[in-house]
Amino acid sequence: MAYVSAQLNLLSSGVGGSPSLWTMYGTDVHTDVDATDWISDGAAKGLTIGDFVMYYKTSATKGATLHSVEAVTAGGAASLSPAILA
Repeated sequence: MAYVSAQLNLLSSGVGGSPSLWTMYGTDVHTDVDATDWISDGAAKGLTIGDFVMYYKTSATKGATLHSVEAVTAGGAASLSPAILA
């Protein structure tokens, strides 16, 4: 599948420099979500480096993963990386 802009939504805005929290869902596996520049309109949506994205896979093996925004390009695309929970 592919990224669908309408499936990425702001859940909570960061306050005082803290990161924002976003939700996203789709049928893609979490390794697809981590692809470079996968979110084509990241800057336009308001993603910034350090924001968190909770992703929920809606088909087959359902599950949720947490990602952080690693980069936002000059062209507006955003890249995610898996968040490390320790």
